[in-house]
Amino acid sequence: MYSYTDFDAAFVAERNRQFRAQVERRIAGNLTEDEFKPLRLMNGLYLQLHAYMLRVAIPYGTLNGAQMDTLALLAEKWDKGYGHFTTRQNIQYNWPELRDIPDMLDALAEVQMHAIQTSGNTIRNVTADHFAGATADEVADPRPVAELLRQWSTDHPEFQFLPRKFKIAVTGAEQDRAVIKAHDIGIQVVEKDGKIGYRVLVGGGLGRTPMIGKEIASFVPQQELLPYVEAVVSVWNLLGRRDNKYKARIKITVHEHGIEDIRARVDARFEETRKAFDGTDLAIFDEIKAQFAAPAFRNAPEDDFTAAYDADPVFRAWADSNLSAHKAPGYAIAQISLKAHGATPGDATAEQMRVMAQLARDFGHDELRITHEQNVVLPHVHKSDLPQVHKILKAHGLATANIGKISDIIACPGMDYCALATARSIPIAQEIATRFDELKIENDIGELKIKISGCINACGHHHVGHIGILGLDRAGVENYQITLGGDATETAAIGERTGPGFPAEGVVPAIERIVETYMKERTSPEETFLQTFRRTGMAPFKTALYGEEAGKKARAA
Repeated sequence: MYSYTDFDAAFVAERNRQFRAQVERRIAGNLTEDEFKPLRLMNGLYLQLHAYMLRVAIPYGTLNGAQMDTLALLAEKWDKGYGHFTTRQNIQYNWPELRDIPDMLDALAEVQMHAIQTSGNTIRNVTADHFAGATADEVADPRPVAELLRQWSTDHPEFQFLPRKFKIAVTGAEQDRAVIKAHDIGIQVVEKDGKIGYRVLVGGGLGRTPMIGKEIASFVPQQELLPYVEAVVSVWNLLGRRDNKYKARIKITVHEHGIEDIRARVDARFEETRKAFDGTDLAIFDEIKAQFAAPAFRNAPEDDFTAAYDADPVFRAWADSNLSAHKAPGYAIAQISLKAHGATPGDATAEQMRVMAQLARDFGHDELRITHEQNVVLPHVHKSDLPQVHKILKAHGLATANIGKISDIIACPGMDYCALATARSIPIAQEIATRFDELKIENDIGELKIKISGCINACGHHHVGHIGILGLDRAGVENYQITLGGDATETAAIGERTGPGFPAEGVVPAIERIVETYMKERTSPEETFLQTFRRTGMAPFKTALYGEEAGKKARAA
């Protein structure tokens, strides 16, 4: 993984020094909160519902054991003992004191971490496939590209005051685990005539106006990616709406102008930007790629794994749910669920973070990943070590066998923390997970992704959930809209709204009726919820939720 250069370390240290002085001025009363706001946002500090919140960058979701240990230290020393992993592959601390923020940032800098550009109208933390470098289905590891984009975008003088925030995601595989179609720019590593290049999508996004990204270029050669991306952002920076923040994102610009017009403008701008790149970026890219070499995988028998799998049904259930195929013989990708039934999705205690850090050192080539689904990954674990890994995870409440299942819920912090939220997300997620654990049908249901947002900003990705839940305020009462058929993968789709919303106490019964309908309608236990919905349409689910008349209208439509 990437290691800081002397320049990187000096840059972060200077930013921290500057921000320490700004914090001191705010505490002394020499800066008002309005004057302080743009300064704190440049350093990942928000003012939330109850307290300041610090959002720490985990670029493309990759970190090592020492870095995870430091995240644990921040939680234990300066917060309430836990952190919250987000859908941006970052971590948030919801209760720090303002006076402690500079010390937190200095502690992060010691392990080559920061909070720069995790907020504000700039290019945010670049995200990537959490299986990158480990999965056999990728053309190439996308993380070097993500790191190149991170370095290019950090403090880019033209892009520090964009019309709105800007998000980039990168994947190296045909199977999309990075939700690239729901980003301002989505990049897929592709191969053409034996050469590596990039398919580029533009104009995706969720929030108030959800849209699926459109292809703007089918193949950008490797040496032209940075000037091409710069051309895209530059065009939007000039065209983007600054009179209305709800219409400022690039998805609205693409929608208003059309993809053909945007492509023509980008191509014209590209002719200019490519001249400004003298090849330095390519030399840097080569240096970056060298730091992402695969670890030294070992060759060992898998007897311990096979014996445990055959003898222990608990281990077998975890292995079937939480392990994925690895490109190296004898290895597996192990996902650690932060979704124990009834727990807050994405939360990890300081103790749990330290356990995961030690597991990475002992069994995972000192590497961890954070997923956009708010879980943690050990990307390189030899199968012979998995029984011991599972035993340790189980002892610390981290061995829930539910990856991709109904209790593996994405949920934003909602009204428990966020000043923008209009409804709670966390209690709804907890109630759903607890209920289906009680029913003991989670395994029978199979793959079913529920995503919950506490407001229209859609931090919980509800638009692309197989079942999406959006919490809103209706005359002072929490009301929850349900959508069905969303998809965050390479076959991305925005979910369809079922109809009128439900009160908080009606959400779990509504989800039960949806699941019952799915299990009744599916053609076999192998047919997933999404497959069933795409085959049957909305009608049977409307009938289950609102009655026969609603179902008839859906069928007629």
